[in-house]
Amino acid sequence: MRPSRAVVVSPRVAAVGALALGALAVIAATLVGSSAGALEAIVHPPPLVRAALVGESAGLAFVFLSRALVRLAGGSTDVPGLVRGVRLLFLAMAAGIAGAGWVVGDPLPLIVALVIAGIDVIETSFLLIVAAGAGRHGQD
Repeated sequence: MRPSRAVVVSPRVAAVGALALGALAVIAATLVGSSAGALEAIVHPPPLVRAALVGESAGLAFVFLSRALVRLAGGSTDVPGLVRGVRLLFLAMAAGIAGAGWVVGDPLPLIVALVIAGIDVIETSFLLIVAAGAGRHGQD
């Protein structure tokens, strides 16, 4: 058997990938928000599916929040860790808002959750790219 090789991704490449995913979330929110048929299907799924989506949103919000608090408690010397902690806080908020949207059956919270998640990931990706460049610049 061959030994498996671990794929190493640089922080800059990971941040650019997250940046693309954030832009995709904002574009998806725009497209879904402008299509009444797609929006209706997402906002009002069958009751059992809707209940599962609310539960998953709440669970995801809790996981994001707990991971964010662990990252933020790590101290102020790890700037990329703090940025990732803030990202997780906003993703927790977005997951909670999405769950609330399914509870009340209104599309606006779902679109707001997608926009919050997308903008946050874009913003924190830029911060991580800058932090990676500053760290490398400081070593020169």
